[in-house]
Formats: sequence, C-alpha cells, structure tokens
Amino acid sequence: MLKPLLLAAAAAVGAAAEPAARTNVLLICVDDLKPALGCYGDPHARTPQIDRLAAQGTLFRHAYVQQAVCAPSRNTLFTGLRPDQLGIYDLATFFRLAKPDCQTLPQRFQARGWHTACVGKGFHPYHGNSDDPAGWSVKPWYPPRRPGMEEVRKQAGIEGKPAAWAAPDIADEEMGDYQIASEAGRLLGGYAEAGTPFFLVVGFLKPHLPFIAPKRWWDAYDPATLPMEPVDAALPAGAPACAGTDSGELTKGYGGMPARPPLPAATARSLVHGYYACTSFVDAQVGRVLDEIDRHRLRERTVVVLWGDHGWHLGDHGLWCKHTNFEQAARNPLIISAPGRRPGVADGLAATTDLYPTLCALAGLDAPAGLPGRSLVPLLDDAAASVQDAVVHVYPRGPVLGRAVRTAAWRYVEWRRWEDGAVQARELYDLAGDPRETRNLADDPAWAAACADGARRLAALGDPVPQVKAAARPGKG
Repeated sequence: MLKPLLLAAAAAVGAAAEPAARTNVLLICVDDLKPALGCYGDPHARTPQIDRLAAQGTLFRHAYVQQAVCAPSRNTLFTGLRPDQLGIYDLATFFRLAKPDCQTLPQRFQARGWHTACVGKGFHPYHGNSDDPAGWSVKPWYPPRRPGMEEVRKQAGIEGKPAAWAAPDIADEEMGDYQIASEAGRLLGGYAEAGTPFFLVVGFLKPHLPFIAPKRWWDAYDPATLPMEPVDAALPAGAPACAGTDSGELTKGYGGMPARPPLPAATARSLVHGYYACTSFVDAQVGRVLDEIDRHRLRERTVVVLWGDHGWHLGDHGLWCKHTNFEQAARNPLIISAPGRRPGVADGLAATTDLYPTLCALAGLDAPAGLPGRSLVPLLDDAAASVQDAVVHVYPRGPVLGRAVRTAAWRYVEWRRWEDGAVQARELYDLAGDPRETRNLADDPAWAAACADGARRLAALGDPVPQVKAAARPGKG
C-alpha cells in the first residue's frame, strides 16, 4: 500500500514544488534523554552512534525544552508554541482543544507535498491523550507488544507494581525501539525508491522508565564506576519547596520504592545503571536508522535532527525523573545535521520552539507568523553565532506556575499564583559560577540587577494562559 502513495506524492511534488522543497527531514525524538552522551562530554556514556551524528552536524550545547514533561514538550515541538501560550501543562489534554486551527509542523510540510509519517512516539498518545491525525499522510505506527517483553514485565513486578528496572537476557529484537528502527528503515527504503520528499518522525521510547534493556547493554557498564549523587542531596540552599518534585513518577508508579526520596544507595545505583544501559540501547537503534539513511544515499538531501524531549534528574538535588525548572530537567540534547553545513559545536542558546522555524527554513518554506522561536540556521552556518540571549521554560506546581528565563549566565524563576498572579517565590542561579545550582541568590543584593532583568523579561511575555479545562479527547492511553 505504501509504494503507490509514495509514487503519487513524488509526482505531485515534482510537478509543483521548487527544488529547495525537496529537502527531506528525519526528526528523531528520544523520550527522557538527557545530555548524558559521549558527544556532550559525559565520560561514562557509551553512545557511539549519537556521537557519530554529532560529528556530522551541529551539536547545541545549550538547548532547552519549554516544559520538562513529555506531552507539553512535544506539543511545543510540533506547534512551535510554549505551554504558557497554549495553556496545556498536563499529559492528558489534546492540544487542539486549545488551538483547533493550529497548523502543526508536519502539517506545514504535508501541505506542500511532503509525505509525512510518524513511527513510534511523536505526540504523546497516552494518559487519555491522542496523536493528531491531521498531520500525517499515513496512520502513525506503533510497535506491537512482544511476548518476551510481556514475560519480563510479569516476572519483574514488585508489590503489584512494575519494577523500575530489569536486565532480561533477551535479544534486542524483543524491544519496541528495535521494531521502531526497523519500521523507520522500511519507510526510508520506500522513500528512496520512489524519490518522494519526506518528513519522518522516529520516536524512541527509551530511556523512559522502566529501565528495561537487554542484559548485554547492562553488561557494557561497571555500575561501580558510574556517577552517583550523595544520598543526602537536597534542594539548593534558599530554594522554595515548590522548586522541587516528590519524584512521584518513580516512587508512586513502581514497586520497591520508598514513598519519596531519598532512595537507598543500592536502589539509586541500579537506577543510574539502568538509565545508562537504556541510553546505550537506544543509541544503537538510532545508529540503525542512520545506517539506512546512508545505505539509501539520502544523506545529501536530508536534514537529520536528534532531539530529547527533556532532561532527567538522577538524584541531583535529591530528585528523580523530570518535572522541575532546574538545569538537569530543562536542558536537552539537540543535534542538527543539515546538507551543506559544516559540523560544529554551538554555544548559543536554543529552544524547542526554534525547531519549527529552523526546519521550515532548511526546507525552503516560510514559517507561520507569530511563532516565538528563532531559526537556528545562523548557528549551523557559524557555530559561534547567536540568535537570542534568553530562552523561557515553565513548570506548574498546584496553585502556582514557575516561569523561568535562562540566559547564558543565569536562570531566574518566578512562582506566581494562578488565582491572582501574585509572586509567591523567586529563584536566581548563577549558572556560570554555580552550574550545579546549589544556592538560590534571589535575595542576594549583588544579584538584584539580574533579578530585575529576569522579571522584566517575564513581564514582557504577558500573562500565562491557564490550563485548558475541557475534558481530554479520548484516545489510546
């Protein structure tokens, strides 16, 4: 069925589109992937395939998501709008309830004749949310359940809940991400044969919890050598309680966990081990997709992007998972390899909002008016360039919303009540002198000018849009 569709798309584009529009896009999204990668300077990570992509493209050292949780971050990727512009901060709410007429990034390409497809997790089709069929030329593809994995989950369960990690002695083929890479390869072969311009999203599921990867990936690491935070790690000195998280995704969702951190040292070590093992496993699947791009000689006309949907706490500040405004949660890996651009490492700030205009520019398309992002193409041409001096990200915490401004030197956060907009707490971190964010300087007179600058920048954004109250669209959970 796919080949006739591809041939028809190729004919339509060949008749109507300019040569620049023939630039393909391969957008690789990785769930919960922080910059714990060799190419980002992590000496422990074994990630040769992502490192290979970084050597071929531009690595953005300071890239940030607009909210450190899956669905809002992915909404931003595909709409180009921040959560505080959409009014969606949760997992369950379908983005079109807020912006029914929004033209998503894949829709923009599809309207100009590209074949658009999603393999694996693009949008967040869980927790009652769903994918967005309007943007895809074919129905999104998800890996079928594998019998071997079902047995692993059954055996690994603790206290009626799934285990947070497992190292089953199974083949890579039993894992969903292996199947995702295989299906992506099949599509790429079809595109190459038909000569069809494509916008392909490949969404890998690991290293998201549970940390299950075939045993050989666990065996690639000596857990005694992996970096460990102190068991008694705590929030920064002077930080408000709302800055942290109860790490409930881990402690409430998986068996054998305390009600809240701190975690036993052995448990923490197993989680860190599992995160690195899953990262290496998914790295290998990224490599399989890159091999298909090369095998079908698509590299010279394909933009390849690797994007993590947010960072992850591995015990720093006594926290686990994401769900904060701290650097470890908001910073994500971003690599762009574009035809005709030289490799480099960019220090300029980048945001997920920037990807919509960037990919449009690389493909010869105009971006919709009014998007907050900036094209990163100048940084692809000159890694020393910069297109913005600050990025914005948010995290809600019950009755308050924390909105943050991250510049090259500091991060400023205001926690305001939804009810009346009153400031309940402030944070200011010197990221140049204190990159681990150990001390909140918001009340330090020496940092009053930075706080005033941060407050001014947030005020210029206008009021955040409250959470959309409509019920979530039914969909696959």
